[in-house]
Amino acid sequence: MISLTAPSQPISRKAHRVAVGALFFLLGLCFASWASRIPSVQQRMGVSEAQLGGLLLAIPIGQLLSLPFTGWLVAKEGSRKVVLWGLGLYAAALLGLGWASSLYQLLPCLVLFGIGGNLTNIAVNTQAVGVEELYEHQPIMASFHGLWSLAGFVAASLGTFMIGHAVAPGVHFLLIVLCLGAGLAVSAGYTVRQDRNVDPNPPIFVKPDQELLGLGAIAFCALICEGAMFDWSGVYFKKVVRAGPDWVGVGYTAFMSTMALGRFGADWLAGRLGARRVIQLSGLLTATGLLLAVLWPTLATAVLGFLLVGFGTSAVVPLVYSTAGKSSRMSAGMALASVSTIGFLGFLLGPPIIGLVAGATSLQVSFALIAGMGLCVSAVASRVRV
Repeated sequence: MISLTAPSQPISRKAHRVAVGALFFLLGLCFASWASRIPSVQQRMGVSEAQLGGLLLAIPIGQLLSLPFTGWLVAKEGSRKVVLWGLGLYAAALLGLGWASSLYQLLPCLVLFGIGGNLTNIAVNTQAVGVEELYEHQPIMASFHGLWSLAGFVAASLGTFMIGHAVAPGVHFLLIVLCLGAGLAVSAGYTVRQDRNVDPNPPIFVKPDQELLGLGAIAFCALICEGAMFDWSGVYFKKVVRAGPDWVGVGYTAFMSTMALGRFGADWLAGRLGARRVIQLSGLLTATGLLLAVLWPTLATAVLGFLLVGFGTSAVVPLVYSTAGKSSRMSAGMALASVSTIGFLGFLLGPPIIGLVAGATSLQVSFALIAGMGLCVSAVASRVRV
């Protein structure tokens, strides 16, 4: 049984950082394991790109169902409780996705996957804000997101191995859930106990101010690009690049590797160039990488393009979340919920839209449209105080 009781002796800030970093890693491992096996599930269910896009709408539906109360729940119950509840639901939904044998079984699991992901996302970022406060003026938010991306790289590599050896998604996901349970059991007692700007009677909804709306707009554009890479990179390499079975997951792996690498250096880079300039450069890199993969869809150029997209998307969300979590107007959980609500609508609505556009035109046209979102990141960042 996982205990919420902290050790009897005072917990060092390093222990808090390791524990919260482990939660980010587990969250990324869970999500990227699903993303790496989407082509397998598509093949098993026998659905087209357009039908797959419709199916993936179930995840944003779960997200939308939980949006009205997630920030309120984190503010009322505390992020350390909610992150454990959310990860537990996330793991259960992942198992369901692996063993579902029909669309009627797959759809509710996708909805629960969206709910669990949203709960965990807000809660774990609230935990990260609390740890960053312990480090005073030293920015560390991007390193947490780097662990999330590192987990995605590990999961993508493992997914490529599983596909190459014809391991069923159900067996694959069971191994992931066992790892997640072990990680939770070790780290739960070392999470941050007190969130920033706690409100004992939080309102269910607080209208975000102009600054939070601007940050949310940047996150929206950036997360559309991320969502496209997570859900459609494998399909793109299979259908457009025409990579062999052992190479279908290489684009996703390339993207996740540079995304993780970029996030581990984002705090240092933002301290020297400024957050605004880093975000502007990130948007340009994202657009360049996507257009490279669209205009020259060979294996080598597509991998290079996806590497650039990984670097481009690496710094935007951590910098936006770090700023939002320091809001003086509301609790960290409520502020993060406001910004991530706007941002993750892009993250979760983007992939289904790609499927619908691809069904009407082609995947290359869809990815070209997503490249435009990278340019929007740079444009919006020029007008918003970061």
